Amino acid sequence: MSGLVEGVRAEHPAYGVLRPVTPCASVLLAENPSPMTLDGTNTWVLRAPDATACVVVDPGPDDEVHLRRIAEHGPVSQVLLTHGHADHSAGARRFAEMVGAPVRALDPALRWGSEGLADGDVLEEAGLVIRVLGTPGHTSDSLCFLVSGEGDPGSVLTGDTVLGRGTTMVAHPDGRLADYLESLRRLADLPPGTTVLPGHGPELADAGQAALAYLAHREQRLGQVRDALVTLGPDATARQVVELVYAEVDVALWPAAELSVRAQLEYLREQR
Repeated sequence: MSGLVEGVRAEHPAYGVLRPVTPCASVLLAENPSPMTLDGTNTWVLRAPDATACVVVDPGPDDEVHLRRIAEHGPVSQVLLTHGHADHSAGARRFAEMVGAPVRALDPALRWGSEGLADGDVLEEAGLVIRVLGTPGHTSDSLCFLVSGEGDPGSVLTGDTVLGRGTTMVAHPDGRLADYLESLRRLADLPPGTTVLPGHGPELADAGQAALAYLAHREQRLGQVRDALVTLGPDATARQVVELVYAEVDVALWPAAELSVRAQLEYLREQR
């Protein structure tokens, strides 16, 4: 699950087409578009130019057609999950059975046939070095993967922590805004020119710039929530705040906005 959609629809290739993005990363777009998933879930296939096997990140929904399309680009040595939302992980077990590869994730409930993942882990797979970054906030189990390899200046797979378009939600109560802000600051410190390979939407040229823009957006929203509480009173409900602060957002997205507002209210109360 991604979050709040802002901005215009990006151009994407036809569903089912493996599209190279960097020398070591290609994307296969799942056919599950919605207001919450943008054009669909990005499944990433990672492989150095001279490697045979690949690493697959976020197989996506339990869609047999999509999973078989990914499997065609094997062999697969590892399956990694950025987090446990179903649009990223529901197909992971079935896909792993198809290709005979383990599933690795932070949440033990999502793992299959292997150990888990944690902040600071370094994987050497498919001719690449993949560093695990713990980036909680969108969810408590959110991870990003920093990828380096021959011919690749550096990229980071961000799941739903940073999207290719719009902003993401903080999935309260599992997600916490304080954690999310710290995760964004961590991404803001990545080397200039680190490409963002997001869970939804198009790739972005610079992770640091994207993270700084997200931080600015969050500060703006927090200011709006503070102002809303002045208008509505300190005991205003999250729904009342949404109706005021997110009035320009499609009402279909208000349930997601309400989760983010709950996280913002919790954060502001912790700051008192």
